[in-house]
Amino acid sequence: MADYGWIVDRMKLEHAVRVRRWRKTMSGVAWRLRYPDGREESWIEAPYPKTRISLSIFLHEIGHHAVGWNRFSTRAEEEYRVWIWALEKMRELGVQPDARTLRRFERSMEYAVGKAVRRGVKRLPVELIRFLPKVA
Repeated sequence: MADYGWIVDRMKLEHAVRVRRWRKTMSGVAWRLRYPDGREESWIEAPYPKTRISLSIFLHEIGHHAVGWNRFSTRAEEEYRVWIWALEKMRELGVQPDARTLRRFERSMEYAVGKAVRRGVKRLPVELIRFLPKVA
């Protein structure tokens, strides 16, 4: 297993993100707290990066803070932009996404676009068309 501890430290520092807990599952969540006095705290939960796929999930959650909130017309587009950020960040840090990681990205986007369609999205950005559910 690779040692990605230096990436964890760097990303937490660069993006002022705190980890609430390390998850045992390959899932994550990101959120921001705003206090009445104006202070903000950025938090995530993610698996501790030990493999490329867990690193991509960790970076994806950091990406929600790096890319920003409510910048895109749909949640699916936000997920896409954050995944692209995470995969590019991996490459920038010298870690090439493997086939399993790229498949995770594909499946995550198929889920996000499918959810948007089920909820009645009116318009999808052109980049997301390839993730539309296949019709039998």
